Formats: sequence, structure tokens, C-alpha cells
Amino acid sequence: MTGAGRQSADEPGATGSDPASDRAARAQEAERRRRRDRVFGAVLADTTADERGHGSSAGDRSRDDELRRNVPPHHG
Repeated sequence: MTGAGRQSADEPGATGSDPASDRAARAQEAERRRRRDRVFGAVLADTTADERGHGSSAGDRSRDDELRRNVPPHHG
């Protein structure tokens, strides 16, 4: 139950996602990317390795395999 003059998030007209602010946020993000690309070019990824997950690449596996093959005898 809400008090007089208050609206719950479920009621029509309640403040939630404002389309104008969403457009402004998207425009700011687009401008930020344009500035970044102007400085760094297209060399920066949109996501970082920690955002993509924990999958390893083929290069990581081959390096691990190489290290396992080159273990000194007293290590195992």
C-alpha cells in the first residue's frame, strides 16, 4: 500500500525508465566510443577478457602443454 501522493513502481505513470534519459545515455555512450576510437583506433575491444568468461584460447593451451612437457624430472 502506498501513501497519499506516492506511486508504486507498478502503477502507471510511475517514474521508471525515461525514454529521453535512455536516449541521452545512448548518445553519451556513442560519443564516448567515437572519442575513444579517434584516439586509439579500432585496436580496443568492446569487452575485456574477464567480461568474456574463463574460456582459454588455443594459444593458452599450447603454452600450458609446452610447460607440462618441459617439467624437470624431480618435479614429477
